[in-house]
Amino acid sequence: MKKVRIGSGAGYSGDRIEPAVELAAKGNIQYLCFECLAERTIAIAQQAKMKDPNAGYDALLAARMEAALEICQKNGVKIISNMGAANPVAGARKVKEIAQKLGLTGLKIAAVTGDDVLDIISQHDYTIEETGEKLSTIKDKLVSANAYLGVEPIVEALKNGADVVITGRVADPALFIAPLIHEFGWSVEDYNLMGQATALGHLLECGGQITGGYFADPGYKDVAGLARLGFPIAEVQEDGSFIITKVP
Repeated sequence: MKKVRIGSGAGYSGDRIEPAVELAAKGNIQYLCFECLAERTIAIAQQAKMKDPNAGYDALLAARMEAALEICQKNGVKIISNMGAANPVAGARKVKEIAQKLGLTGLKIAAVTGDDVLDIISQHDYTIEETGEKLSTIKDKLVSANAYLGVEPIVEALKNGADVVITGRVADPALFIAPLIHEFGWSVEDYNLMGQATALGHLLECGGQITGGYFADPGYKDVAGLARLGFPIAEVQEDGSFIITKVP
């Protein structure tokens, strides 16, 4: 039975970079996914984009790509990440710039857009669900508004041969589900498989929390060598079953 191995390279925006490089080098993975986006971080990125139209992607995107891009290409590992934040196109351009600096050729880099709906909602005076007030009452305070995209645009990018896919706001598990749909030819209407894949995605998006981070409780449950906590790999089979492992 065919298996796909996916590594989690980050569980949040400020996560460590070294475990991702280790996964790319020694994890025997086909995909390395960096989950780095939250509502707070995308708002911060939007503020940066307002000041500079070429900014707005994750602050550590360049450092992560400089560390991992070359080894990923060497080992045939595709990268999927929401580090595009408020500006996926600029993020993809930055990846291209880094690839050129590293002397890498032949990389296909895709940007996924469409999640930014600030202009759309600004044209209407919607009711705010939580308060019952009208949107016009806070219009001058709005910084960002983003819809959660699903797997489809990532799958399309992979079908078109993308080696690196940079997205903005997508549902966190989508980063990990898309390569499985692409590799196994799953239907998004097979809800049992989608349920299994969603559970997998939610586990992997937590990065090092699933490989011991939540087990450790300093002073109560001390774990030796916690600074060398490895990040998770999911080995997924075509029937949706999977095991979580990591580099020895």
